[in-house]
Amino acid sequence: MTGPRRLRYNVARPPTTRGTRHPDVAELTYFYGTMNCGKSTLALQIHHNAVTAGKHCLLFTKHDRGGGRITSRIGLSQDAVVVTDSFDIATHVQAVTAAGTPVDVVICDETQFYTAQQVEQLAWLVDELDVEVQAFGLLTDFTTHLFAGSKRLLELADRRQELQVEARCWCGERGTSNARTVDGAIQRQGQQVVVGDLPQASLETGEVPTVAYEVLCRRHHRQGITRVLADRQPDRARERTMFPVAGSAATR
Repeated sequence: MTGPRRLRYNVARPPTTRGTRHPDVAELTYFYGTMNCGKSTLALQIHHNAVTAGKHCLLFTKHDRGGGRITSRIGLSQDAVVVTDSFDIATHVQAVTAAGTPVDVVICDETQFYTAQQVEQLAWLVDELDVEVQAFGLLTDFTTHLFAGSKRLLELADRRQELQVEARCWCGERGTSNARTVDGAIQRQGQQVVVGDLPQASLETGEVPTVAYEVLCRRHHRQGITRVLADRQPDRARERTMFPVAGSAATR
């Protein structure tokens, strides 16, 4: 049996201009929450503050709806390095530093999509290069299970912080689940990563349904009642909310 995988990089540090910052200050912080809770907005605000303070800050993202940019739902955006499954974040940061501009802060959005090894690279940057790392992402996928990147971040982060801006289900309750819908119908199976709000062609029918995501409370995610269903059949939705379906977890 082989031992645990170790990350090996060149840890030689060129002269920096960081002043008197103590090396113990650097941390890996994981900000998490549901969709629509302001993760990307906060990431861009932290980037703005870091740059304003004269720090060299790198932005990374993966599977963002904006392509090679971090985009927020309130209209903010900023160019970012696109992370693929084979991309080595630590090597990239080292290359930038070796070129003469030491990196002070790394901000990573959509980290739920990062591989476990890429999350380990983020921790390595903190421990070995004294780089502050701020990671942002969802916890769970549309089936309510942890993403691989989120799981590793929970295991490795120095600080874990749930964002205080709470997204709401259509019923007004606190949103806890990130539901995937196709033309308003909740989906229980499929690929873990599908970009939302884009048409996805159906091979069976040739039709182009719209894949979207919606924040639901746990009850309505379990019952499969999306906003579209509630709007189409308000009486039925209200009845199912007040009187759980026989055989459901609430009636056992």
